[in-house]
Amino acid sequence: MTTTDESRETILVTGGAGYVGAHTCFALSQAGYRVEVVDTLTNGHRAFAKFGPLHEIDIRDEAAMTALIRAVRPAAVLHFAALIEVGESVKDPAAFYDVNVRGALALLAAMRANDVDKIVFSSTCATYGPPQRLPLDETHPQAPINPYGWTKLMVERAILDMGAAYGLRAALLRYFNAAGAAPDLGLGERHSPETHAIPLALFAQLGRRQGFSVFGDDYDTRDGTCVRDYIHVLDLADAHVRALRRLLDGGDTQAFNLGTGDGVTVKELLAAIERVTGRPLDAAVAPRRPGDAPALVADASKAATMLGWRPTRTLDTILADAWAWHSQMEARVFN
Repeated sequence: MTTTDESRETILVTGGAGYVGAHTCFALSQAGYRVEVVDTLTNGHRAFAKFGPLHEIDIRDEAAMTALIRAVRPAAVLHFAALIEVGESVKDPAAFYDVNVRGALALLAAMRANDVDKIVFSSTCATYGPPQRLPLDETHPQAPINPYGWTKLMVERAILDMGAAYGLRAALLRYFNAAGAAPDLGLGERHSPETHAIPLALFAQLGRRQGFSVFGDDYDTRDGTCVRDYIHVLDLADAHVRALRRLLDGGDTQAFNLGTGDGVTVKELLAAIERVTGRPLDAAVAPRRPGDAPALVADASKAATMLGWRPTRTLDTILADAWAWHSQMEARVFN
């Protein structure tokens, strides 16, 4: 790879020892950037912080973040650090507003104090709320139905307002269902508690939990179960690098959906898991969960047009990588 001035830039990654953050740090390092990781390791893992120095700082500590940014002089910030579990946000919204909103405001203040004016923000399709039309594009109304979604939308709004006032430029990346792993790198999904469908189903396959619950089979979908858009975490990482490059090249603030545009029902997902693992899956229908949308599918054509980004990994690849991670890698000891 040819080394350029751009490829030698330092990038500060908050939450860089977490799931999507760590995979993105790998992609950044592969692209030639110097990576500096910020993580409290509350939800991240020390073993994931392998692509640049780790700074154990809470993003809510504005003074410490200001000093760190002054020391490492990043060209831009990629901001992943946040609480992400939707159900927990309903149980304890104060914690989510404290970490996600207050933490982001402290980070933005530290950036402004050091004249760092570019940020790639890890947002979510949860900012849209119940879909009024499908697939969801970036012009869809944003009306979250849980505190997690509201905290992400509030940070998006703060970034936009600070852009108008102070010249901050941003890429707001709205994920759909991040999944998969990079088992050869020792990276994968490792949440506590785990609430995502793919790891929970794989835990059942490995005998780590009793069966898998399908929450509702009477939705107005092709087989009655919910439809979701699963995107490989390495494809997400690639989108972050492309969004960063666009900002470093002078690009303006834009929001981008990140998904495949191909919806998968729960029943289709479970059939694919059985195919990939070669094992029957014990699944049972349970009552619907409040707030679950029948279908969430991305229109990611804007990212294709403006970032040159398209996901390249199939559902079977997502599942094979996740299966390898959970069956082989997760047994390792994480410090």
